Amino acid sequence: MRNPFRRWGWTRGGDSAAVRAVEQRDVGAGDVSWPVDDLASPTAVSEHGALRLTPVFAAGRLLASSVASLPIKQYRRMGDVTTKLPLNSLFQAPSSQGTIDDWLWRAMLSLVYRGNAVGLVMERDWLEYPTRIEWLNPADVFVQDTNSMGTRGSFTDPVWSYCGVEIPAYDIVHIPWMTMPGRVWGLSPIAAYAVTVSTGLAAQRFVDDYFRSGGQPPGHFRNTQQTLTQDAAGTIKRRLVSAIRSHEPIVYGKDWEYKPITISVQEAQFCETQRLTATQVAAIYGIPPEKIGGETGGSYTYSSPEQRQIEFIQDALLPYLVKLENHLSAQLPRGQYIKFNADALIRVDILTRHSVYEKQRLIGKNNLDEIRAFEDEPPLPDGQGQDYTPLPIQAGSNITVPQIRGERPPHDTGLRLVKVPRGNHG
Repeated sequence: MRNPFRRWGWTRGGDSAAVRAVEQRDVGAGDVSWPVDDLASPTAVSEHGALRLTPVFAAGRLLASSVASLPIKQYRRMGDVTTKLPLNSLFQAPSSQGTIDDWLWRAMLSLVYRGNAVGLVMERDWLEYPTRIEWLNPADVFVQDTNSMGTRGSFTDPVWSYCGVEIPAYDIVHIPWMTMPGRVWGLSPIAAYAVTVSTGLAAQRFVDDYFRSGGQPPGHFRNTQQTLTQDAAGTIKRRLVSAIRSHEPIVYGKDWEYKPITISVQEAQFCETQRLTATQVAAIYGIPPEKIGGETGGSYTYSSPEQRQIEFIQDALLPYLVKLENHLSAQLPRGQYIKFNADALIRVDILTRHSVYEKQRLIGKNNLDEIRAFEDEPPLPDGQGQDYTPLPIQAGSNITVPQIRGERPPHDTGLRLVKVPRGNHG
């Protein structure tokens, strides 16, 4: 295995000033200062501080776990022919730590919170295609891309460095989320919406300080006819607190009066602020608000779970999947590419699933072995499940299939759908 750091003159032990230096960018450039001093200050919000806000943590967890759980398939396209290939070694053991699931988690969290996933090619095969890529902490990566176009350190010829050590661009795999024209480094969602995040953090901080200082009592218990001594009042208070904590009824005479204290306007406003923050975070990432503690419109409630999952894939996951597919496919030989199977996230009941299998087999879209593979079953012996020929439809079926006369019609030409009438087995 090669050691890329040795080739770049990496200083062991971190004594070099260049190694100790970590490049900083202002919020306008798409990054944030480090570390966090005051969580209520938008200029001090980083992803570590933002992760203390529940909707931000939930959004990252939801997006990263969804993408990491998707199966990956690799293909080769030559002209109009597409062939499925075994997975490249890059997608079998992409990192020295963890599995492909952990590797995708790290890439997604960098994209979600920093707006950039930066990978360092650590190993290559004999054709110089990457076989291992380690994702770097974007906080330790700096790219010079602001010089005049066409010069070194510009958009067309950026200069990369990691902890102050310059890295050749061909060893960098950079996946930006959203970039401005003429820039290489992507915008950070946490930096762009620092005010939204800091508002939520300030609300959490307010309620924490409120309860740490004692909050407010659950109610008032007052005797209307006599004045109690300090000892008697303390005894009655302890009995009352014990009854409240044990959820037992409170029994008292006619000279006692108990008034519970309802939620204050400030507390109600705090809850509303938390919901609003969650809804705004959901809008930033294209996530349904109710998945991370926000509120959504009433009409969304009447859609089916399957439809809501489809909308989540299309609105939130698909942009990330396309980014990952395009950038990771660029690391493969020409003509090869990968695809995430997003359909794996749509769980249907067993009856619907097998009804789909039946239709796929009837029209010749899938053979039996492929359908059995979907259910993790072995292929049929002696190649019995390899046939793609469309099947005749039983009498009374409402399924329409391509009409075949003699030879099979060419692809996308001369294809006519017919409905088999009841009682006709031809």
